[in-house]
Amino acid sequence: MRTDLLDILACPICRSPLTLQAQVIASDDAPDAGEVLTGTLTCSACNEIYPIRDGIPNLLPPDLRDAEATTSR
Repeated sequence: MRTDLLDILACPICRSPLTLQAQVIASDDAPDAGEVLTGTLTCSACNEIYPIRDGIPNLLPPDLRDAEATTSR
């Protein structure tokens, strides 16, 4: 996930700003240098947490995210 996306991303539930917590950032010699590979986006208003995996933020609401995890097993 590119960090400049924070300027346009909002919580899908309440539309409040999201805060990024990066766990793994692509190295400078990688094609996606500086991009967040894993981490979380946290809503500043409702405190909902959205995971980032493989550089892709999962902004599905919690009930849909849980249903997706159940069906993909």
